[in-house]
Amino acid sequence: MSDFLKHECGIAAVRLRKPLAYYYDRYGTTLWGFQKLFLLMEKQHNRGQDGVGIGCAKLDMPLGQPYIFRRRDSERDGLSNIFRKEMKNFNKMARKGLLDPKRPESIKANYDFGGEVLVGHLRYGTSGEFDEGSCHPYLRRSNWPTRTLMVMGNFNMTNAAELNQVLVDRGQHPVFGTDTQTVLEEIGFHLDEAHTDLYRKLRDEGVDGREMPERISSELDLARIVGESAQAWDGGYSICGVVGNGDMFVMRDPRGIRPCHMLVTEDVIAFASERVPLMTVFEADASQVKALDPGCVVTIKADGTFNDTPFSPPQKYTPCSFEKIYFSRGNDPQIYRERKAMGASLVPQVVKAIESTFDKAVFSFIPNTAETAYYGLMDGLRLYRRQQVRSSILEAQANGELTPELLDDLILRNWPRGEKIAHKDIKMRTFIAQEKGRDQLVSHVYDITYGVVRPDDALVALDDSIVRGTTLKKSILKILARTTPRKIVVCSTAPQIRYPDCYGIDMSELGKFIAFQAAIALHRRAGRQALLDSIYEDCRSELLKPTSEMVNRVKGIYEAFTDDEISAEISRMVSPEDINCDVHVIFQTIENLHASVKGPCGDWYFTGDYPTPGGYAMVNAAYVNWYDGVGGRSYGLQL
Repeated sequence: MSDFLKHECGIAAVRLRKPLAYYYDRYGTTLWGFQKLFLLMEKQHNRGQDGVGIGCAKLDMPLGQPYIFRRRDSERDGLSNIFRKEMKNFNKMARKGLLDPKRPESIKANYDFGGEVLVGHLRYGTSGEFDEGSCHPYLRRSNWPTRTLMVMGNFNMTNAAELNQVLVDRGQHPVFGTDTQTVLEEIGFHLDEAHTDLYRKLRDEGVDGREMPERISSELDLARIVGESAQAWDGGYSICGVVGNGDMFVMRDPRGIRPCHMLVTEDVIAFASERVPLMTVFEADASQVKALDPGCVVTIKADGTFNDTPFSPPQKYTPCSFEKIYFSRGNDPQIYRERKAMGASLVPQVVKAIESTFDKAVFSFIPNTAETAYYGLMDGLRLYRRQQVRSSILEAQANGELTPELLDDLILRNWPRGEKIAHKDIKMRTFIAQEKGRDQLVSHVYDITYGVVRPDDALVALDDSIVRGTTLKKSILKILARTTPRKIVVCSTAPQIRYPDCYGIDMSELGKFIAFQAAIALHRRAGRQALLDSIYEDCRSELLKPTSEMVNRVKGIYEAFTDDEISAEISRMVSPEDINCDVHVIFQTIENLHASVKGPCGDWYFTGDYPTPGGYAMVNAAYVNWYDGVGGRSYGLQL
């Protein structure tokens, strides 16, 4: 039911620390690094990606020989397709004698992905461009390896239009109107500048031209180049880049909005968006996998030396909470505990919604990503019920009323009952479907268990988050209603999503949020159109200020209502007209979210408190666009 518009996600990078012959001798294959890259990407493939790209850079290639390679695929099952094609090509070349699988030097010389630096990206997107050209990595070629650049990452820049204008003002001619191309060209510009400065210095020192590439490569300061490039960026990002000479960098935004993890062993330096894939693929302990420090860039030189360098002053740490709630794999030990805690914290609201009648309630979850939180909810309900039963037994004992019948009623007939109600057909990948036709697809993606829910039961279904409510109304609630309960209670482990996001989840159209729609409906029913008009003017005034001075004027939409009032209106709005049961929607509280998550927790989509100035510009622009009837991103490039 979490119907986001776009989310760039899933990076993987493998930097081999030994010559290729070492991996053949120890692991029996020169393609050990390539295989590890595939596994890292596959272990992050639970996020619903529709596009994939991989890249490779080879170290110390002879002059005239290619040294950097890239493949991209936007088709369904692109990850499997792209690796299957590459292995098919490898085997074909071996059969034809174009390479010798037993000779690492033959593989490096002849096979595109027989290199030491390997990177991969998984893309999820249901808006904007939807073809191979939209997939990372992006590549900027030159006949100088130290000016050739390949970049991929998970990022949204709130000020992409301003960054693009900087390129234009320099005299550059950016080709694509995206923040991806902007980041590539900005780093590329500073790389060109550094290369040119080094070339001129070495030339003036009389260095022979044939020595130039090696000297420039050794003196190139990639951390400084990347740090200078990032000074004007406003957004959330984790970005990986490879220079043609084999230098490599991985960086994370100063507020840690986007996640990135690193593992260092004697064989490899590896990076991934999530911690668990690194643990699984390389059989590492959790303590060995470190999160990149926010505002830092890890650089690995072609000679294998690496450093961790700050490129920004310390900022308030605000990691995206949706990584905890939804996007990251639930088998991460910390995220597993946090998701269970989120489910358990809903217990008081759930007990109230079912009126404490455990004998007339069935608990389940939908979609599959809510399963871990469901276990937490059931643990919490059982604990609540045990305490309730204990109190009742002690009271009955004190009053001399303790009977076998009472014990049976308390213990056997009033215990929280969990059932698997909805079964998702994993062959139908509706999560990545385009907007058109999505509801029709979703209506067929779930099968239900019949004969478990009785007509006098309340069916409680746990969800990870509710954004627009469209899928709830048009599909999910109708599917659940086939079980004929007296009441359906939908519980969201996330609080009400009231404000747009522009850092991690690209959900920037304010008018599509069911919480916003509910607040607007309540205002209009109360005859407060003048308030909506006033907030519009306030937002327009904010947009005339410098970005650093803006505040969130959209908060005024919600000030008149309690969370329960908005939840009640959401319940009314998502209830299909053709089902014969009541619908009650429950949302996590912000306080309980923070109590469930270990450490800082970015919550701007719930609270409207953005971590960067660009967020405030975006939210005010989003309201203006909604009021004016303009769709699309409120912070995208004007094409």
